[in-house]
Order: sequence, then structure tokens, then C-alpha cells
Amino acid sequence: MKKEDVPQDESNLASANFREMVYAVDEDGKYTTSLSTGWDPKKIALDNAIKEIEERVAHAKSRVLNHETSPIEYYMEVHKMDLPVLASYMGLWQWRVKRHFKPSVFKKLSQKTLQKYADVFDISIEQLKSIDDGKS
Repeated sequence: MKKEDVPQDESNLASANFREMVYAVDEDGKYTTSLSTGWDPKKIALDNAIKEIEERVAHAKSRVLNHETSPIEYYMEVHKMDLPVLASYMGLWQWRVKRHFKPSVFKKLSQKTLQKYADVFDISIEQLKSIDDGKS
């Protein structure tokens, strides 16, 4: 695409004063870089991704409040992690982290393990044990 045709559509990135570097062809036909505030297809994809994340967080919060899962699953979603990423940060097998999602197992976790989760999520142990911290 030509440098003057680089899209400058309104997007979530533009509202944060973020610009993306893209490659374009200048007047001489040579590749150069240009800054773009975004373009509609990317905005749609980003909006859909953000909406899906918000839905996953809300679902996890509901499951915690219904005692179907532990706050670990909720904070994992809030921090945009998945099971393999969280397990990696914790230095545990995935099956062990998933086991910690069970409320009965979560209640029996040692202070050391709780502190490790709290450190991963950058919260206190008290916040880890609760989801009423305004992050949802």
C-alpha cells in the first residue's frame, strides 16, 4: 500500500495515543515505515477479543461466587492468562494448578503456595482469597 493510503481509522489503540508501525511504499516506490492509528478490520478483531475476555472474567467470577471454582481461575482470567501460562509462572504441572481451581483444594493450600499465586497475580493473599477488589 502507498504511504498516503495507510489507514488512520479510529480504534482502541488511537484512544490510548498508540500508533502502530506499518510498512508502506513511498513516492519513489521504496519500502518505508509509516505510523497508523488503526484500521477497521483490526478494530473489529480487537473489540471482539476484549469482549470475549470480559465475558470469560464475568463467567469465572460467577463460578467463584457459586462455589464452583476457586478465585485462582478468576484471577487467571483477569490477568489474561491460560492454564499453561499460569502453570509455567507457578512452576507446577498444569494438572496441579487445575486441581487448585477446586474450592475444597484451594481452602487447604499452604501459605507458601497462596503467596506464590499472590505474587504471580501481583496481589495480596487476602485479595487472592476474595474477588471483591474492584478488578472485575
